[in-house]
Amino acid sequence: QVQLVESGGGLVQAGGSLRLSCAASGRTFSTYLMGWFRKAPGKERDFVAGISASGGTTYYADSVKGRFTISRVNARNTLYLQMNSLKPEDTAVYYCSVRTVINSGREWYADQSAYGYWGQGTQVTVSS
Repeated sequence: QVQLVESGGGLVQAGGSLRLSCAASGRTFSTYLMGWFRKAPGKERDFVAGISASGGTTYYADSVKGRFTISRVNARNTLYLQMNSLKPEDTAVYYCSVRTVINSGREWYADQSAYGYWGQGTQVTVSS
């Protein structure tokens, strides 16, 4: 079992920044690829960013490239998402997750069905 707890969400003006954290406990954190997803009101949950187990490889949705940075500190069992230049369309509940299924295909890292554990989410609201 893996338990994930997100924090760091809040209300920010457009152009501002926030850093989300995800504290993990349970199975060995450092052996899993992890990701951030988000669900905006009235929309489906979408992939935001992913990071390999070692932290050496990162993946981003086109909508956040150049603005968001995913990172992890395995010694602290913590995943981060630094969000800069925030836009109103970034408003959503943000979830961290652990990839538990080895899958393949185009943009395999964004396939939510490969992620087996999810946090409860943290709300990010960006005002215009």
